[in-house]
Amino acid sequence: MFWRMVGCSHHRTPIEIREKLAFSPEQVRQALELFASRFPESESVLLSTCNRVELYTATQSLQRLPSTSDLGNFLADFHHLRLEDFQEQLAAADDGQAIKHLFMVASSLDSMIVGEAQILSQVKTAYELACQEESAGGLMHSAFQRATAVARRITNETEIHRRRISVPSVAVSEVATQFFERFDDKRILLIGAGEMGTETLKYLTDAGAKQIRIVNRNEERAIELAKQFDAVTNPWDALETCVSEADLVVSTTSSPEPIFSLERFKRVLQRRKRRAILILDLAVPRDFDAAIADLPDVYMFSVDDLQKVCDRNIELRQKEWPKAERIVQEETQKFMAEMIHRGSGPTIKLLREQADKIKQEELQRLLGKLQVHGINESVTSELSIAFERLVNKLLHPPLQTLRENADTTHHASMLDALRRLFQLRE
Repeated sequence: MFWRMVGCSHHRTPIEIREKLAFSPEQVRQALELFASRFPESESVLLSTCNRVELYTATQSLQRLPSTSDLGNFLADFHHLRLEDFQEQLAAADDGQAIKHLFMVASSLDSMIVGEAQILSQVKTAYELACQEESAGGLMHSAFQRATAVARRITNETEIHRRRISVPSVAVSEVATQFFERFDDKRILLIGAGEMGTETLKYLTDAGAKQIRIVNRNEERAIELAKQFDAVTNPWDALETCVSEADLVVSTTSSPEPIFSLERFKRVLQRRKRRAILILDLAVPRDFDAAIADLPDVYMFSVDDLQKVCDRNIELRQKEWPKAERIVQEETQKFMAEMIHRGSGPTIKLLREQADKIKQEELQRLLGKLQVHGINESVTSELSIAFERLVNKLLHPPLQTLRENADTTHHASMLDALRRLFQLRE
């Protein structure tokens, strides 16, 4: 059982080249079909994201495994490129290193942002697409299913995935949740309708938020965004009223000046009747005058406040990285040992069958000669047991050595030597 991976990623390949090598979902299907016709005895999975393009292949025989240059040329030919244009950036890995790389990728340890959650879903999608195109067989099933299990283990046993590192995710998971036990009964106001606000709403709705208002200078954009989150919109001139009624305000406009001065917010505060308000000011420059944070019953966080949490979480993720890598290394060794042992199964079966056949032939020959002396059943039984033990003891050393070297580079040559020494033929 042999694996190989070639690909380009953000580590060593500029985006200009990654863009040329990228595959759309439909192109992935086409590529897998083409790969199967060119290398009919190889399994394949093609992973294409904004940060990487990687082609994984596997075969039962090393002679049938496409070479690194074969795979590189395949990627180049599909996109009408020359391999020389990106060969220096092309990474390659074989067998255990290829499996380890897959585990690292699926666990987001190889990502641009360590611990980002999206990559596992992308790996699963690539594998499922290969299954649909029937380009993934037993070898890929084993590798990609184990990759998912490894990613889950790292999620459960380390803190890497529990530390949010984007401003919107930190705003919700580490700030808003400290103020509110639940979100389904909270009135939430989003000011602005850009990417930062959209991402924050995604986290809030995931947390259970239902009562969402959106106020934006461009009302059409607000209406468009409201459809995504089952929210309502209000005109810009209703902003003060909306803030006075909100429990949580998320502000993300591109205004060059604060939209709420201290005096303006004091007017809003009089209408709130001492109800506390949480303001997540994610705008740069800030939408709310910094002095507003000193007012009673107001809890306000700026991008700088949240970025400090992000930076701390990134540092904590990095501290967890060695622990996660040890898990990957452990799982890689375990997986390769299992696969190698599985691959040696047919040879071991042949050896045992051959030994059993010889044992039976010799035992029957001996018993036939002893029958004239009238031996009883107990002697026959003892002889049968003795022959069985003799065969097991003779086979034990080579088979034990084979098992002990299951995760070494010598295993394949040892297996071949076993076949030659005992003249095993399927």
